[in-house]
Amino acid sequence: MNATFWALVPPLLAIIVSLITKEVNFSLLIGIIVGAGLFTHFDGFAMVTTMFDVIGDKVHGNIGVLIFIILLGMIVHLMNLSGATHEYAKWAASRLKTRKQALLATMALGIIIFVDDYFNCLTVGTVMSPITDRHKISREKLAYIIDSTAAPICIIAPISSWAAAVSSSLPEGTGLDGFTLFMHTIPFNFYSWFSLILILLTTVLAVDFGKMRKYELEARASELVRESQQEEAHGKGKVFDLILPVVSLIVLSIVSMLYTGGFFDGGMSIGDAFANCDAIVGLAMGAFYTVIVVALLYLPRRIVTPKVFMDGLVQGFINMVPATLILVFAWTLGGICGGDYLDAGGFVAAMVEKYHVVLNLMPAIFFLVALLLAFSTGTSWGTFAIMLPITASVFMFEMKPLTVLTTAAVLGGSICGDHLSPISDTTILSSAGAGCNHVNHVESQMQYGGLVAGTTFLVYLISGFIENSLIGGIAGLLIGVALLLAFVLIAKRHYRGEPGLN
Repeated sequence: MNATFWALVPPLLAIIVSLITKEVNFSLLIGIIVGAGLFTHFDGFAMVTTMFDVIGDKVHGNIGVLIFIILLGMIVHLMNLSGATHEYAKWAASRLKTRKQALLATMALGIIIFVDDYFNCLTVGTVMSPITDRHKISREKLAYIIDSTAAPICIIAPISSWAAAVSSSLPEGTGLDGFTLFMHTIPFNFYSWFSLILILLTTVLAVDFGKMRKYELEARASELVRESQQEEAHGKGKVFDLILPVVSLIVLSIVSMLYTGGFFDGGMSIGDAFANCDAIVGLAMGAFYTVIVVALLYLPRRIVTPKVFMDGLVQGFINMVPATLILVFAWTLGGICGGDYLDAGGFVAAMVEKYHVVLNLMPAIFFLVALLLAFSTGTSWGTFAIMLPITASVFMFEMKPLTVLTTAAVLGGSICGDHLSPISDTTILSSAGAGCNHVNHVESQMQYGGLVAGTTFLVYLISGFIENSLIGGIAGLLIGVALLLAFVLIAKRHYRGEPGLN
């Protein structure tokens, strides 16, 4: 059953079950069991052995991610215990007077933290949730903004872990420079730009639709109190005691990523260092150093006692267990559907190469293929690794306008599938960072992501037939913005007379 349609059944089954039962871990486990069964022809002992092998491989291969998430959980909990989060909320509340300002500030912070999407998801949720709670903004809306600024901003930022992932996905010796190609795709990554634009439009025009509107209206009628805010603050931390650790985490993560890329060995540019870096190791190092910064900042000033500090580390670890469990299950499901087992990517790649179509249609087609692959496997980076070599080979490894446009479509489709998928790690961490029910986040975001996906597909369909890349890019952006604006205005008119979200 390798590299056949059956390889797509386990993730699709997990997605369907999660939407029906609202239980993500149960759904992922069902997908894992079915996937292992398909691979082993439902041999009971072989199924269990396969599952354990994949779990072991995935935990080992992603140990840096787990370390980073756990350390970040410790940092967040210590900031809560210090009272710094509470002080920041009061300080921000005196400046962010309206819902609109709170939403725009959340988006701005998501854009500022462009280094890595994991870092973005957990940090933005921690820093902004007290402010969004004060303005009765739903956790679902907060999770949507986090998710729609995390990966989209990372994939259009030249200095990020995503830039490194894309640059390293092209096969060597082809004559195509991965980082140069990535830089050329930035203006044409329409899904990412349109995702950011939709946040702006819905915020400025104060309109939401679908499930999101339901959750927003419920939030307006209820009192939101985040669990972490209910914890007793043991110290007398100031706003500075939150800002400095966050800034330290950003700076130290960037420096550590440059270190793993060989920048400090001499003779290497920042761009090359990022292209060669081990982003996850760099992030884990940055988080570890930040724990030390927090200790040096809090303990000498008696903001927390040594006992409270150590208890905070333990509780921070415990707080991240639910997110790490979902991630391990999602990675395991992705592994069983990976190249060493059911090989869902191989099936998709074979379908792409089998059906030859007009090259001008490639951007739109590859956008859809990348979307479906990322949606079913829950991984953007895995989709990059499968689709980018195929894209380059279709265009004979030449830097043509259509090569750039189709590559941008693959990147955007991967982000889109990642957004819409319940088993995506970024979607999971966005829910965790916002303190939001995971299935609620998936259901409410899917309608927004679907709107942007449809708009993006139409734009790639048009841009693929415009020979001049500059004109095609400008025309694509203008058409996309016009379509999104028209939809939002129609939605606003539709809800006229009903309770507003200003």
